[in-house]
Amino acid sequence: MIGWITALLASGPARKALGLFLAALTITLFLLNLRRAGEQAGRLAERLSTSKRTHEIQRQMLEAASRRPADRNALVDRLRDGRF
Repeated sequence: MIGWITALLASGPARKALGLFLAALTITLFLLNLRRAGEQAGRLAERLSTSKRTHEIQRQMLEAASRRPADRNALVDRLRDGRF
């Protein structure tokens, strides 16, 4: 059996077919790897976008908290002045 496989692979057309098959397999695996890398890059871009939005909202909340009245009396004064 091994002699038969060896004889088959030693022939020119069989070697050429095997080479073409290996080339096609290599290209297919390369394209699948590119697809996976693209999907991963897309997920990372989405995560970055979400993170930027979250940080912007947190920054706005901190700015709003820094402008709040110090105590109830300051709140009452702001409400009376109409600066709420």
